[in-house]
Amino acid sequence: MDAAAEIAREIAALPARDTASVRAVRKCWSQSLKASSAEDVLAIARAVEAEAAQTGKWVAYELIRFHPAAFAAVREDDIAGYAGRLASWYAVDAFGTILVGPLWARGRLSDGFVEAWTKSEDRWLRRSALVATVGLNARVPGGAGDAARTLAICRRLAADRDDIVEKAMSWALRFLSQRDRPAVEGFMVEMDGKLAARIVREVRNKLRTGLKTPRRSP
Repeated sequence: MDAAAEIAREIAALPARDTASVRAVRKCWSQSLKASSAEDVLAIARAVEAEAAQTGKWVAYELIRFHPAAFAAVREDDIAGYAGRLASWYAVDAFGTILVGPLWARGRLSDGFVEAWTKSEDRWLRRSALVATVGLNARVPGGAGDAARTLAICRRLAADRDDIVEKAMSWALRFLSQRDRPAVEGFMVEMDGKLAARIVREVRNKLRTGLKTPRRSP
């Protein structure tokens, strides 16, 4: 049995397929594949991703992310292929935070590559552009945060009123506020009247209280 099929079999056999249990399987495979070539790991990841349900595609992304050689070898064409098969918020959010953001932070994806998604008719790609900024601003090795690139994406999608895009915009801005509060405060002033009411409310709540939705006093 090939590796991708065995990974799928092991996940299917889990008594409870919660994230922690599935991740334990992925970690075991990452350890087993530690000495494997980048080419082999990328091929396994492609096979896993192609067969996985939208909620399970993150396993393939993590196989790449946690294999240094594979992560160093993945190309824009590979990322474009994965992006074309996104069809849920779950897959988009995993894709953006696990692969796209970290690759972008390291200069492995061009600004133009990510920005092109903002012009797509595909709502999942537009959300992906925003979620990528969360990965870009994550506190991980090699990630220093980048308000300029984050806000460039946000400007491009400021008028987008698709519900899942609005939610991603709020997330992107709230996350950036933890790295660069002044940049977000300035952006909110700049975009006054241009952002959806939900985004304004949630981001202002975050800036004021540290929470997206503050608890109401009894």
